[in-house]
Amino acid sequence: MTSPLPSPSAASVLDLAPVVPVVVVSDASDAVPLARALVAGGLPAIEVTLRTPAALDAIRAITAEVPDAVVGAGTVLTSEQVTECVAAGARFLVSPGWTDALLTAMRASGVPFLPGVSTTSEVVTLLERGVREMKFFPAQAAGGTAYLRSLAGPLPQARFCPTGGIGPATAPEYLALPNVGCVGGSWMLPADAVAAGDWARIEELARAAAGLRDAGGTSR
Repeated sequence: MTSPLPSPSAASVLDLAPVVPVVVVSDASDAVPLARALVAGGLPAIEVTLRTPAALDAIRAITAEVPDAVVGAGTVLTSEQVTECVAAGARFLVSPGWTDALLTAMRASGVPFLPGVSTTSEVVTLLERGVREMKFFPAQAAGGTAYLRSLAGPLPQARFCPTGGIGPATAPEYLALPNVGCVGGSWMLPADAVAAGDWARIEELARAAAGLRDAGGTSR
């Protein structure tokens, strides 16, 4: 990743909280109360995915109205999306994979970014290009904790945010690894709670997620 994040103070989005909520916003009016609930529960870094037409409006709203949130954009696939997301206020970018053009655009954006990887060769290629922080996706399908543990020996300089198939039962296993800074997931955002506007329940689930690193042991 490229530049340090503004307040909350941290050198990397990987260090803001043990879990980055991966948010799919269907109705932009839900964005602000949802973000407030996540922040109140101890999860300030929020990845809004570009999977719905409401995503950019959600990023704008959170940026404007939830100053303690560090809102980023996920599922970034093109250079044009990089430009749109940063203009909307995204403070970090996440992609499920990367190309030369996308990596160039993310690097030029001036905000931190996590390009997605799932193979050792991709990790080595990014390290060669000066990128040390990455998204590991799809985490469970790509080998899970065993794969990441195997990478830690030969490639200790690489740090990851694993995402994909991770829940509260498996997150502590990932967080105990020395090369994992945080994990991404959406289990603290059950669809029925979002539909009902049950922000108190989401805050409670976020608080539980924020404490998961302590459940993972001390191998970090």
